Amino acid sequence: MAKQLVVDPKLCKSCRTCELACSFKHHNEFNPRLSCVTVFQYEEAAVSVPIMCMQCEEACCEKICPTGALSRNADGVITHNADKCIVCKMCVSACPLGNMSFSPVTRKVFKCDLCGGDPYCAKFCPTHAISVVDPTDVPDKKKLAADKLKAIVEEA
Repeated sequence: MAKQLVVDPKLCKSCRTCELACSFKHHNEFNPRLSCVTVFQYEEAAVSVPIMCMQCEEACCEKICPTGALSRNADGVITHNADKCIVCKMCVSACPLGNMSFSPVTRKVFKCDLCGGDPYCAKFCPTHAISVVDPTDVPDKKKLAADKLKAIVEEA
């Protein structure tokens, strides 16, 4: 199974460095719209949370793709093959977290590929709010992160 990105919302300061690092790594420009990470701000709870691909076990994006352009590689990462993609954008609609994106500039679909195992969003996060975990080493990490977020929202 692929490593996953996990967020600690208490550490996120909404600087959006993760978005800029991602867009620069993949598109060679600082443009949050070209990022595979989106920082959502919950103003009522005064919380910011970077939302990124979870490399789902039962990936809706992969299942709905009519051409097989999305598939799991040997490392367990769902990858996108632009040569097979017909840009129907069904994967964009299918992702429950909104992590499949379409670039109007390149006219292509794109998603997180974990930067080949060294995710720039985590690497350049100044507060270390984003970490890379192996789900087999820490099976309850996503639940802990969800519980933390729930507690923060309930406190507000």
